[in-house]
Amino acid sequence: MKTSWRTASLVATAASVLALTTACGQDNAATPASAAQNVGATAAAGDYGNPGSGTASGTGNGYGADGNQSSGSPAPATPAGKLAVASNPQLGNVLTDGVGLTLYRFDKDTANPPRSNCDGDCATTWPPVPAADATAGAGIDKALLGEVTRADGTKQLTIGGWPAYRYAKDVNAGDVNGQGVGGKWFALAPTGKKAKLSDLPGLSVRKDGKLGDIVVDKNGMTVYRFMKDQAWPKSVSNCTGACLEKWPAVGPVNADDTEGVKKKGLMPFTRPDGVKQMTVNCWPIYTFSGDKAPGDTNGQGVGGTWYAVSPDGKPVGAPGD
Repeated sequence: MKTSWRTASLVATAASVLALTTACGQDNAATPASAAQNVGATAAAGDYGNPGSGTASGTGNGYGADGNQSSGSPAPATPAGKLAVASNPQLGNVLTDGVGLTLYRFDKDTANPPRSNCDGDCATTWPPVPAADATAGAGIDKALLGEVTRADGTKQLTIGGWPAYRYAKDVNAGDVNGQGVGGKWFALAPTGKKAKLSDLPGLSVRKDGKLGDIVVDKNGMTVYRFMKDQAWPKSVSNCTGACLEKWPAVGPVNADDTEGVKKKGLMPFTRPDGVKQMTVNCWPIYTFSGDKAPGDTNGQGVGGTWYAVSPDGKPVGAPGD
C-alpha cells in the first residue's frame, strides 16, 4: 500500500513538471538565469582604470599602466566595422563594434562641439574607435555617426557627437567591464547617450492611440509577431538571417518581470542558431529596427505579415484576427 501511494505521488509530480516544461512544445521552457556581468567596475586612481589589474587597489598609476610597466604606445587601432545594438540585462541596449565589443563615452569629453580629452596612457586603456570604416547596423541612425580629429591628427568615431572608445579589459563580445569606471566612463546607447535600463518591466502593456493595448519591451519599444511563425505544437521562428537584422528577437524575460501580459505561454524557446527568444502565448516576439523611439509602431502591418502584439499574444489588426 505504501509503495503504491509513493509511486502515484512520483507519477503526479513528474506529470506536473512535464506540463510546465512543454506548454509551448519545448523542453527548455524555464527562463535561464542571466549570465553574470561586471557592470560597475571600480577604477584605479584617476579617471582611466587599470587594464593590468582586476581591482581598484592594484599598483596602477591611474592612466592604464601598472606601476612596474612602461606605458608604451597604444596598439594599432582596430577598425570599428558594422556597429550593432546588443541587449544587456543590466544596461538595456548597448552599442558595440563589428565584433561585439562594447563602445564607451567619457564624461570629460564634449559632444557639442565634439572633443576628445583622452590621450597618452588614457588612450592605451581606452583605445579610440577609428571613424574611417564605421557603418550603422540595424537599430542605429546613421545620421548620428560622425568623427572628431584627435590631437595626433587621427579621426575618431563619434556617436551623437560623443567620441567612442573601447576598453582594454573587455576581451569578449558582451563584456562591459568599463561601465562606471572612475564614475566617468559609461557604455554608449545607440543614441550616443549613456546606456541604462528604463524603469519598465521586461515586458509590459502600453495603450496606443490607434492600436489599443500593445506589448512593449523594457525600453518601451513595440513588440511584434511574424505571421509566418508557428506556436504549436512548438514555437518556431521563420525570421532568420537578414530578417533578424530588421526584426531583432526579444531575449528571455522572467515571467515575474512582466506587467499586464498573459502569463500562459509566456516563456523562451531555443532557436536553431542557439539563441533563446521570448514568446507571448507561445508566439515568438520581436522588435523592429525601424522604430527609433518608444511609442513608435512603424513595423505595424509591414508586408502584411508583421503586427503589434496584444497582451494575450494575438496580432493586433491582422486580417481575420
